[in-house]
Amino acid sequence: MTDRPTHRDERPSVGGSDPPNRTAGRQPPPPTRPAPPPASAVLDAAHEGDIEGAFGRIPVGDVGARATWRQRLMTLAAIVGPGIIVMVGDNDAGGVSTYAQAGQNYHTSLLWTLLLLIPVLVVNQEMVVRLGAVTGVGHARLINERFGRGWGAFSVGDLFVLNFLTIVTEFIGIALGADYFGVSRDIAVPVAAVALVAITASGSFARWERAMFVFIAVSVLQAPMLFLSRPHWRTVTRDFVVPGISGGFHSAAVLLIIAIVGTTVAPWQLFFQQSNIIDKRITPRFMNYERADTVIGAVVVVLGAAALMVTANYGASGTSAFGHFTSALGVARLLGHRGSGLGTIFAIVLMDASIIGASAVTLSTSYAFGDVFGIHHSLHRTFREARSFYLSYTTMVVLAAGIVLIPGAPLGLITTSVQALAGLLLPSASVFLLLLCNDREVLGPWVNPTWLNVLAALIIGVLLVLSGTLMATTLFPRVNVALISEILAGSLAVGGAAAFVVVRAVAHPAERQVTPTATPEQKLSWRMPPLALLRPVRWSPGTRLGMLSLRAYLVLSAVLLVVKAIQLGSGH
Repeated sequence: MTDRPTHRDERPSVGGSDPPNRTAGRQPPPPTRPAPPPASAVLDAAHEGDIEGAFGRIPVGDVGARATWRQRLMTLAAIVGPGIIVMVGDNDAGGVSTYAQAGQNYHTSLLWTLLLLIPVLVVNQEMVVRLGAVTGVGHARLINERFGRGWGAFSVGDLFVLNFLTIVTEFIGIALGADYFGVSRDIAVPVAAVALVAITASGSFARWERAMFVFIAVSVLQAPMLFLSRPHWRTVTRDFVVPGISGGFHSAAVLLIIAIVGTTVAPWQLFFQQSNIIDKRITPRFMNYERADTVIGAVVVVLGAAALMVTANYGASGTSAFGHFTSALGVARLLGHRGSGLGTIFAIVLMDASIIGASAVTLSTSYAFGDVFGIHHSLHRTFREARSFYLSYTTMVVLAAGIVLIPGAPLGLITTSVQALAGLLLPSASVFLLLLCNDREVLGPWVNPTWLNVLAALIIGVLLVLSGTLMATTLFPRVNVALISEILAGSLAVGGAAAFVVVRAVAHPAERQVTPTATPEQKLSWRMPPLALLRPVRWSPGTRLGMLSLRAYLVLSAVLLVVKAIQLGSGH
């Protein structure tokens, strides 16, 4: 690999010029050379250098304090991107379809799920922000190196399969949106595929990010769409804060709630944002700005999801279509009958969301591909410099587009099932994320505080209860869903407490050592050493047993999800 440029903020400072020679005839000592910079874990040299964003540039040596509001805003403008893109990309074709299904089938009674997902989004993605800025290594590579190739193959294998299916749903969204305007999918899908490749393979990170912000600007159409749907604000406010399900708690509703979780907090987001932060060259010195970028994105994604749910409810309420969701195209046509251009706006939002999602999801897969195989994987590189990286991106786009062009494919069912699958696999991805963020070799002084571990464990527990409820209702269709959920929640709480006690009892003392106190400046300059220099991870017997159990459980859950999808597709 070529030599990498060095961050100036990581170079030891060198004092001023040597003092003047006070002794006549004596030769001054040779100038001392600065110590070499610490070795970097970064795999691609293009991941080091100036921060180049859509709205500004920060030179690698710019480490000064931002004393004024103007300086802080200019810095935020240069940093903003990975957080907002990953969140808006989350409201992709699958998201639009899932939120629209919730509105058409359950009025606005599921809005409360969106409010609860804000802390899930922020907690998960904040951990990813730290991993990206501190390590300089992508999520796939960290899992592979820290937990072994077997666990890496499981995790990355899940990602590749799920991401590819998700990309298929993005082209489904493009096809459905084009159909609303009378444009054949045989034209719209290939044109979109070519545009995606052209935007991504431009050889400029800043150009790609500017293109993403153009599409994000189009997504602002969700705001007028919301107001044109004449929402009952009192009802909307109540449904945001009071949990409930129109028509009662049953297996189809559980499947949809899992789909909402899966489309709002998808595993690909973890891989994408971490790698995109690395590709943008964001270091710990600018981590707080990237955290702000992430929080802004989380608020935007929830507001957009709420607008879609409210709008779909408006289109279906009082018609025979209520409770009978077919596809996002069906929602667009229902809205078209309402007038005010709502159908047109919805179709544009659908196609726009599909393009953003396709770009982000495909890119997360290509980033992971580059991480695992150790090849150049940066948007700063041209096609010639990173041929394998861009070819992997192009191949996935072409294959996914080709599947959508197959006549008679059950597009609506594919979309909902993929989002539910994402929800089922999220606990596994979240557990790996939690383990990495408690690895002192990886994050040093940036490891998780105790309160964050507790919150993250609680989130994982809730996700497991949801997937467990889906399993129970699939195996036993007539079971009391509410009772099963209560039993699972209680069992999970007891089991989690017992597992915590056992793990703490058998864990090696070195794993419980306290991280030495670091000064603020030391934290800002701390970066993970090369992976080969890190001490290996040692799992306790309790942790290993828990991980194996989780893997077996999630495999079984995925199989049962396929069964549930087939049942729904056949009308049972």
